[in-house]
Amino acid sequence: MTGLTGAPGTTDAPPKHSRLPRLRGLTWLVWRQHRTAYWTVLAASAGCLAWIVYQRTALTDFLTGHGWPARSVDDLGTELQPYTSDFQPVSMALGLIPVLLGVFIGAPLFAGDLENGTAKLVTAQSVSRTRWLAVKLGVTGLVIVVASVALSVAFGWWWSPVRGTATVLDWTSGSAFDTTGPVPVALSLLTFVGGAAIGVALRRTLASMVVTFAFAVAVQLVWSHFRLSLGDPVVLTTERGVTAEDSFPVLPGGAYQLDQSYLTGDGDLLGWSTCVQAADEQAHAACLRAADVVGWSVEYLPISQMGGMQWLGAGIVLALTAGLTVFLFVWGRKRLV
Repeated sequence: MTGLTGAPGTTDAPPKHSRLPRLRGLTWLVWRQHRTAYWTVLAASAGCLAWIVYQRTALTDFLTGHGWPARSVDDLGTELQPYTSDFQPVSMALGLIPVLLGVFIGAPLFAGDLENGTAKLVTAQSVSRTRWLAVKLGVTGLVIVVASVALSVAFGWWWSPVRGTATVLDWTSGSAFDTTGPVPVALSLLTFVGGAAIGVALRRTLASMVVTFAFAVAVQLVWSHFRLSLGDPVVLTTERGVTAEDSFPVLPGGAYQLDQSYLTGDGDLLGWSTCVQAADEQAHAACLRAADVVGWSVEYLPISQMGGMQWLGAGIVLALTAGLTVFLFVWGRKRLV
């Protein structure tokens, strides 16, 4: 008869090891130290994702019931408004996320440790300064990337059925451009790393948060100023005159007009205000003939360039983030204690 334990012929079953990854060592310590902030970011992102999924389902149900995608969304007019009115406030809220991450996650990340002496305690152990910096940046950066990627994909998925409708969201505005694709991820990482670097330099939590807020706002302002310069403008010209009803060129759907000018027979461009002071229509037409105006020249950005512009801009932002990261390690190794 075989015994339960230790009897002859009995083979003890090997202990079962969990296949789930477990945090250990310094990674566990960093997670435990900042777990409240991490779980807050992840939980808020999960709640926002669930709400976006609900809104997207309602939108597609409405569009499908009205013949979409065979029927153009533009034909729905005001019927579409109840299902798209939330795009603007949600996109504005998402646009604030990089600022919030920089101020409340990035700035206190190292400033708090330097201010209360935790950094000195950790580096007095067997942990090198470089490893302490790398693990704290890496774990926190991973949480930020996961949350921002998920929100970017979800918002783009929600917006995609009405993407070409300028009355819902203009794709060149920050409401759409900065909340979809790689842009929100890049901006979040830049403000986070910038806040962390400011915290290492100032060594005081509150002061670091204030300066980081100013830094994040400056980033948003500079980014919005140069956003359209990332594209390659397309020029469309006509030679059907400028006074007839069908003389103005028809732009592709979703195109964003940058500029318009009069085109002369010699190929020169005149401002659209040329001859605007003419007394009447006949005088205006005579003025245009005297200036040899033959048609329009319109400069625009097609919506097809949106993806390329986003990746180019994100690449520039990530390059700046890499530079700040190098500064953080070089400066932080000297200032960590």
